[in-house]
Amino acid sequence: MNKTLILAGALSAALMGTAHAENLLRVALNADIRSTEPGVNRDTNSDAVILHITEGLVAFREDATVGPLLAKDVQVSDDGLRYTFHLRSGVKFQNGAPLTSAEVLWTWKHYLDPKTQWRCAPEFDGHGGAKIVDMSAPDPLTVVFTLDKPNGLFLTSTALPECGGSGILHPDSVVDGQWKAPIGTGPFRLGEWKPGQYIDLLRNADYTPRDEKEPDGYTGNKTTTLDRVRLLVIPDPAAAKAALLSKNVDLLIDVTPLDATELAANPGIKVTSSGTMSVNALLFQTRDPLLKDVRLRQAIAHSLDSAQIVAALTGGRSQANNSMVASGSHYHQAVENQGFDFDPAKTAQLLREAGYKGQPIKLIVNKRYAAIFDMGVFVQAMAKASGLNLELETLEWGTQLERYQTGNYQMMAFPYSERLDPALSFDSMTGNKDKEARKVWDNPQAQEWLREAQREGDITKRQALFDQLHQQMLKDVPMIPMYNGNAIAASRDYVKGLRTWPVSKPRLWTVSVPATGSN
Repeated sequence: MNKTLILAGALSAALMGTAHAENLLRVALNADIRSTEPGVNRDTNSDAVILHITEGLVAFREDATVGPLLAKDVQVSDDGLRYTFHLRSGVKFQNGAPLTSAEVLWTWKHYLDPKTQWRCAPEFDGHGGAKIVDMSAPDPLTVVFTLDKPNGLFLTSTALPECGGSGILHPDSVVDGQWKAPIGTGPFRLGEWKPGQYIDLLRNADYTPRDEKEPDGYTGNKTTTLDRVRLLVIPDPAAAKAALLSKNVDLLIDVTPLDATELAANPGIKVTSSGTMSVNALLFQTRDPLLKDVRLRQAIAHSLDSAQIVAALTGGRSQANNSMVASGSHYHQAVENQGFDFDPAKTAQLLREAGYKGQPIKLIVNKRYAAIFDMGVFVQAMAKASGLNLELETLEWGTQLERYQTGNYQMMAFPYSERLDPALSFDSMTGNKDKEARKVWDNPQAQEWLREAQREGDITKRQALFDQLHQQMLKDVPMIPMYNGNAIAASRDYVKGLRTWPVSKPRLWTVSVPATGSN
């Protein structure tokens, strides 16, 4: 039997008894979640679901800066070692219990317990960032964290989606030492999870919003009009599209540019998109006998019309960005708009100076990520027009990843997942190749600027450091960032309020559907 028909049958079964529920939003997920414990046994779908249930002390705003959420405000000591969080009063957990500093301390002790195996423990136990050396609660609405050294990324790390947004939990989330289910403060509570079929989120009647009128990223006012969200697991893209077209689901997330164009041509369907903070780039092995000459790397950079390539790859939804500072970041300013000009004459001059005689250069691509493969094809063709001999080498994704980790390549087209602070983005590609072969940019001065940006908490000083890093990277050309990814969603036209944003995860509390149901 046709695979799509089998999945459609399973979908119909999952929808039975819910199709006419009031204020029900049905969303297609491309894979099931892994767990309901924040930051534990997680993946991106797990994170997206958890962040509707739990809330942290702070959270990312729309522009990916960090602002207070459960905290009313945050005070940082002059030496950068002590963070004082004053909690909002009147906030309730989904079991009706009030939020106090005791639950905050319990939650963080749970996360930092090695038995929990929290994904983000290294960011707070001294292995990857500053170490939390003390946590105290001077009163029921105040929590103080003390660090062993200044860390400008402390609040950012606290809010990361892969950390579960460091959601504060009620201790009843754990029973007899075993994880049971998340009891948080978010706008939705966990309903039924039927593995492989669906996850139900139910409106939290005890939700206590912030004072702002509007939502703002993961913070702001997150009041919802939805009674229920049913997240249906539909791994097959064809079945997911068919479900949307037949009104068996209301919303698809993580839509490809090609599918978005196809779906947008159908009446009753609308497509929403925004840039994200992921980076699609061309990497150079700067220790390669040929590519160690910076003039050759510069020549390749100037042979590419990035704007034309990116427009073709994304259907015009993204703009070229030659910076590791994502276009949607607060730190992407005038300096970060500087990039590599398309200049064939300059390419020819640099090739002559480098003594390039048409030697082949292997450019690794893969077909798991269609945009990465297509980017390689475009780059090869455009570079050829300037006399550069790039040969595509198509590898399985796992093999390419191993070559990336060991530094065994000349060039490769490579996707970096989103990092929500420029220091994290630069850290993903900056470092000592002798110690970490995967690092692309081995420049001691850049490493020192990066360490300063990781320590520094002042926004103006951090901006200056990111400006320096970007300008130096344009000179060294260890890689060519091409563009940031897209978050694309497709929905029925009766779905209102959907907002895509740079963090690329859905925020379904902003969405509304007709009170009479979706059918």
